[in-house]
Amino acid sequence: MANNEENKTLHPETIIVTGAAGFIGSCMVRYLNKHGYENLILVDKFIKDEKLKNWKHKKYRYEVDRDLLFEWLERNNLSVDFVIHLGARTDTTEFDYTVHEVLNLEYSQDVWNYCTANNVPLIYASSAATYGAGELGYEDDHDVIKDLKPLNPYGVSKNEFDKWAVQQINQPPFWTGLKFFNVYGPNEYHKGRMASVIFHSFNQIHKNGGVKLFKSHKEEFKDGEQLRDFIYVKDVVKVMYWMMKQIMNKEWAKEKNEIYNIGTGKARTFNDLVKATFAAADRPANIVYIDMPEDIRNTYQYYTEASIHKLHKAGYDKPFYSLEDGVDDYVRNYLSAGKIW
Repeated sequence: MANNEENKTLHPETIIVTGAAGFIGSCMVRYLNKHGYENLILVDKFIKDEKLKNWKHKKYRYEVDRDLLFEWLERNNLSVDFVIHLGARTDTTEFDYTVHEVLNLEYSQDVWNYCTANNVPLIYASSAATYGAGELGYEDDHDVIKDLKPLNPYGVSKNEFDKWAVQQINQPPFWTGLKFFNVYGPNEYHKGRMASVIFHSFNQIHKNGGVKLFKSHKEEFKDGEQLRDFIYVKDVVKVMYWMMKQIMNKEWAKEKNEIYNIGTGKARTFNDLVKATFAAADRPANIVYIDMPEDIRNTYQYYTEASIHKLHKAGYDKPFYSLEDGVDDYVRNYLSAGKIW
């Protein structure tokens, strides 16, 4: 776990990051390391060899099996300063709700209760999947949460925890829930079918020179013109770090303890996304449209766009990567180079 960053101020705070071997979790650990946080407790199921490179070269103090976390914390009597809860079952094609319920709802409740009992600030990951088909829009308004209709069990489990969280009288001293929109970027190679369209497009480009996109099965959308709010993972971790620092520096009023959308606020088409991938790979665009698999056809989101007014009102004013710039950085510096972050 060598560290090549010189003249870095090391911070003593102990921070738990769940899902630390996964996509966003490992990127968050990288970003914390970059800013001098190395007294980290990484939590995950560290059993998948394909995830090993996501975390093995990071700087941290402990790695703890997810199922043993609370017993481990009690046994070691550690003082924890912050929890960033990113661990989740994220497979939107898993339709057995009980699979999602155990980790996305019940485990998250355990994390919340630990933070409440021990006076530890908490950031946790929710999802734009909670918005379903967007019948009620994409406003991160607590009053709407109870009426949302997610399209799959993953989204339901995330929304059930959001509903539970906002009803709690007993809360962590400071907390935020973050509804991530379509996150892409390095360290997602292990996600298989759930990896971003960019990841799959890059591999298809190098295999056969073309990319397959789903046809539209709604008249109001042309093929490839389905719209999503794509956000680069480097922006996601930057927002979380900003929130963490605001809370640690006591610049975060308790009135800001809310659920926030994390997106760019600008929907783009899958055609735009894939064309940017071709450009970053220095290849001419070659897109073929195929039928959408029937198992996801009825639960497919055709449009998402984050309302980020609340995030701006809370004080976050940094610009986000444009789609083209984010894809270019991802493809050239990570996918083409065979590197993680």
